[in-house]
Amino acid sequence: MKKNLIAGLLLFSGVIFAQNVEPKYEIVGNLVKATYYYDNGQLKQEGFYKDAKPHGKWASFNEDGSKQAIGEYADGQKTGKWFFWNKATLSEVDYSNSRISDIKNWKQEALVNRN
Repeated sequence: MKKNLIAGLLLFSGVIFAQNVEPKYEIVGNLVKATYYYDNGQLKQEGFYKDAKPHGKWASFNEDGSKQAIGEYADGQKTGKWFFWNKATLSEVDYSNSRISDIKNWKQEALVNRN
């Protein structure tokens, strides 16, 4: 009986504290700023829409809050330089009309001691 009560309380508290994080939209000039969240409430992605298409700067983040990607759209198409981070590499990807035109990768080298 005591185990059932504890299990019931844990289930009830899980339902009460579970987050249903909805995207946030706000009008900024002639654009709509969109902010998306992970279920844990952490920022997932942020950017703008124009005429229902991604437009302007966009940034994506990992669940731990670290930056995952940053770049820009022009009327729904990736354009210019985009940067993608992972554990040991930074990738710079050049886009033209949403097509990759060039990629550069940088790896984190060993730290240098400057005494």
